[in-house]
Amino acid sequence: MSSRIEPYRVSAYNTSKHSENKIHDDAVARRFGFSGGLVPGVDVMAYMMHLPVAKWGRAFLERGLIEARLVKPVYDGEIAEVRGEERDGGLAIEVESRGQLCATGTASLPAAAPVFSLSDYIETAAVDERRPVDAASYQLGKWLGAVPRSWAGEAAKQYLADIRETETIYAREGLGHPGLLPRVMNKVLVDNAILGPWIHVGTRMQLLAAARSGDELTARAKVTGNYVKKGHRFVELDALVVANGRTPLAHCQHIAIYQPREQAAA
Repeated sequence: MSSRIEPYRVSAYNTSKHSENKIHDDAVARRFGFSGGLVPGVDVMAYMMHLPVAKWGRAFLERGLIEARLVKPVYDGEIAEVRGEERDGGLAIEVESRGQLCATGTASLPAAAPVFSLSDYIETAAVDERRPVDAASYQLGKWLGAVPRSWAGEAAKQYLADIRETETIYAREGLGHPGLLPRVMNKVLVDNAILGPWIHVGTRMQLLAAARSGDELTARAKVTGNYVKKGHRFVELDALVVANGRTPLAHCQHIAIYQPREQAAA
C-alpha cells in the first residue's frame, strides 16, 4: 500500500553564492552547462528532511535513515517541491523544480539506532596546508578529518532561515538541524584540498542521536571510493559525524564529483 502526503514547497536559496566552490557562482556554473549557480546539494537534502521530521518528529532525529541522490540542479529563487509517498512504512521522496526531477530519496524509521563505535573510526585532523586537489588528496583507504564547526545562536537561526525550514521542533527543543551533518561531510573534502568547482551528488545518512544547537561538529572519514566515471572524478566517503569529540550523531556515506570532466580535462 502507498499513499501520497502533502507536498512541501520551498523557495530555494543559494547559500553558497560567495563560497570557494564556484559551481555556485552564476558565471562559472554557466561555463559548465548549467543555467546558473547551483543551490548546494546538502541544502536540497535538508529540504527533503522536512517530510520525515514532520512525520516522525524527534524519533527521526534520533534514529532515522535517509538517502538522497541529486540528479538535476535546483536554482536560486525557484520553487522546489518536495513530494513524499508512504510505502511499506517508509517514505519515497522526490524533489521537482522547473518541471524537472531534481532529487530522489527514501526515509525510514528503524526500531532502534544501530551502534557505531568511535574506536572503529580513526580521529585525524584536517591537513595543515591545503594543496590543489589531485588523486592523492583522496587516496583510497585514507582517513580524513575536518576543522570543527558549530552553528550556535544566531548562526543556527540563520541556517534555519537559509534553508527555509518551517518545522518548529529545532527552535522549540534546542536541536540542530540534520542538514548540518552532510555539510560537515562537505567540509571533509574542502578542508583537505583546494578544489575547483565540484558537485555533491548523494548521501546516505543513518542518524544515531539528535544534535543539539551549538554542538561542535566534525567527522572521522575514510575514503572508500576514488574513480573516474563518464570523465568525472568521484570520491566516496564513509564516516561518523561526531558532536563535541565524543557523541556519534550520524553514520554517513557521501559521494561527490571532486573534478567534473571539464575540469579534469583541463
